[in-house]
Amino acid sequence: MQELGVDISAHQPKSVEKFLGQEFDYVITVCDSAKENCPVFIGKVENSLHIGFEDPAAATGRESEIDEKFRKIRDEILLAFFAFYRKQVKTRQ
Repeated sequence: MQELGVDISAHQPKSVEKFLGQEFDYVITVCDSAKENCPVFIGKVENSLHIGFEDPAAATGRESEIDEKFRKIRDEILLAFFAFYRKQVKTRQ
């Protein structure tokens, strides 16, 4: 992310349990297996979507090949979410 000028160094992973019971406009799962293994969100979820991506943590090979896999998935996520925003969110405003 730093390569794109995005500082996530202060961010920490959070358990989904922290958010259960809250209301959401969108809940979006992103990993290949998340569609089958994602926790159920309790509360109001207006739109539940799945946009699947390979898990780059499963990448093997030389360090440069693994880094490239992470970049590829990062860029796929970026493009997919910009497209989602333009089609779904921006048109609602």
